[in-house]
Amino acid sequence: MKKPDILAIRLAAKSRLFEIQAVDLRFSNGELRTYERFKPASRSAVMILAIDDQQNLLLTYEYAVGTEQYELGFPKGLMEIGETPEQSANRELQEEIGFGAHKFTLLRTLISSPGYMNNPMHILLAESLYPSRLQGDEPEALQLVRHPLTKIDELLDDPNFNEARNLSALFLLKKHLAQR
Repeated sequence: MKKPDILAIRLAAKSRLFEIQAVDLRFSNGELRTYERFKPASRSAVMILAIDDQQNLLLTYEYAVGTEQYELGFPKGLMEIGETPEQSANRELQEEIGFGAHKFTLLRTLISSPGYMNNPMHILLAESLYPSRLQGDEPEALQLVRHPLTKIDELLDDPNFNEARNLSALFLLKKHLAQR
């Protein structure tokens, strides 16, 4: 299929964190439409599925203003300019849960809501952990939660573990472990 022609991109709204663009398009059949989207991301993000020596997944409870509650999930964060996904993952682990990792495996790169935004997130498995802490930007210390890898399916039923990227990452991990 031929992609539509982009006729114009304009600022529709802007806040401290977000910029909404109006994108004028002409489709191959001549149809004209204006779509709205978040300004494409300038930085990718990482999500890390860390497994400790006791075969536990390491998760955190972190406050999410969107749902106005603490959400159970994997450590994650934006990549700094010049970082590789592995470097970013190692930094985020140290900032959020006090561990670094010697081994990283990229499971997949995900994009959520491609109709409205371009926000790549690299999902990485972290193994061979070691204690190390870096100062992060979280407003409070995150609560570390250890979940046995043997009970991975229980996370799928946990009502506090409901964010789509976390669930996708868990399925990617299950697939990866089954192929070992």
